[in-house]
Amino acid sequence: MTDEQPPEHVLAAFGLTGSTPTSLGSAWEGGWRCGEVVLSLVADHARAAWSAKVRETLFVDGVRLARPVRSTDGRYVVSGWRADTYVSGTPEPRHDEVVSAAVRLHEATAKLERPRFLTQPPALPWADVDVFVAADRAAWEERPLHSLPSEARVGPGSADGQRSVDLINQLAGLRRPTKSPNQLVHGDLHGTVLFAGTAAPGITDITPYWRPPSWAAGVVVVDALAWGDADDGLIERWSALPEWPQMLLRALMFRLAVHALHPRATASAFPGLARTAALVRLAL
Repeated sequence: MTDEQPPEHVLAAFGLTGSTPTSLGSAWEGGWRCGEVVLSLVADHARAAWSAKVRETLFVDGVRLARPVRSTDGRYVVSGWRADTYVSGTPEPRHDEVVSAAVRLHEATAKLERPRFLTQPPALPWADVDVFVAADRAAWEERPLHSLPSEARVGPGSADGQRSVDLINQLAGLRRPTKSPNQLVHGDLHGTVLFAGTAAPGITDITPYWRPPSWAAGVVVVDALAWGDADDGLIERWSALPEWPQMLLRALMFRLAVHALHPRATASAFPGLARTAALVRLAL
């Protein structure tokens, strides 16, 4: 998130000259509204362009999906900024509805091809993107965090970072082989889905991972339990999803790895993850 406003040449490139940008805050990850268009700084050009191209034509039943707005010369990204149609609403703790939206979204993304950038290993110096790539791999590889670049620091220099690593290694021994096929999924839906009364939930972006759809639903549930005050019954209510306990386990390991690796991780995030680990263990 950033306080940086879109510059005049970016407004002009998207046909928004004369607009007064209004900050939308965390609901749009620091985006700026200009009428019915939202301008957002992108962390990774390739991912932003990919997401825009997918959202341009994707239809998801029962979901309001932000569509990209191309620049006057046809580009999706200009000077690090992307433009999307405005979708009303704010994040709300409607956790089951978020999981339901995830299921419908992933039915729609099942036939998408794997983007080339998802096959690349994390690289130093670390960007946010690389932290999440490394954490994703840690949840699935035989020896968690073993494939990290040798210079990478594990743990944000605090005791809870090391506790996260210790918990990952304990949980790794509870994994069993899974058969669910990988596909394109959105791996960051908790806290990003927008609700406006009885309107369909809104999704503004797609954060791509190449994993089974029930894993992505598991990330929503882990996040909701750890930090969203969700009730413990959330796990049981979605137990019909394929290989659910094992997918929850890997989703939890992924989030613990993000906590262990991210330089901005805070100690306050760990207790919720530890509590969620106890619930996931009961579900196995």
